[in-house]
Amino acid sequence: MKPSLLLIGLGNPGAQYKRTRHNVGYLALDRLSGEFGEGDWDVKQKFLSDVQEARVSVAPALLMKPTTYMNLSGDAVRKAVTYYKLRPASQIIVFVDDIDLPLGDVRFRMTGGPGTHNGMKSIVDSIGKDFPRIRIGIGPKPAKGNLAAWVLSALTAGETKKLGEAFDRLPDMVRKFVMESSEHSENAED
Repeated sequence: MKPSLLLIGLGNPGAQYKRTRHNVGYLALDRLSGEFGEGDWDVKQKFLSDVQEARVSVAPALLMKPTTYMNLSGDAVRKAVTYYKLRPASQIIVFVDDIDLPLGDVRFRMTGGPGTHNGMKSIVDSIGKDFPRIRIGIGPKPAKGNLAAWVLSALTAGETKKLGEAFDRLPDMVRKFVMESSEHSENAED
């Protein structure tokens, strides 16, 4: 199956990172897997990722969790985009944690720079800045904390609950993106 949409959740592989703030992108994909996923997750070494086939409305999609560790996410994204000949501006969405948004806030952006996020910097360096992303707020780090240690620390039960509510909004955001993308495609053909 050739996907017309690639949904990419950023995170770090391994049990020690599973429920950390920096793995919010992976956690978002787990929610989307429950909504759109078809079959099991598979290891795809050619994409340096765990992947699952999916369907969003009528659009064939691929859910993707890069296993390169956060700072090299762009390597995995570039491999999949190149292999499937996808247009990043209209055929991928990246799901990423964001310290500049309050916990549980969700923002959709069509383009932009990476900010301070190393995973996003890797993707921008690999495919450019023109790709949609859904930023999921994890809130700011504590005033006296180390940023790296904080984003790699475990989510509290309260944070997990608040993020779960945010994740529940994601399937409708993805459906809307697919519908609007197909409308633009149809209008371009007229």
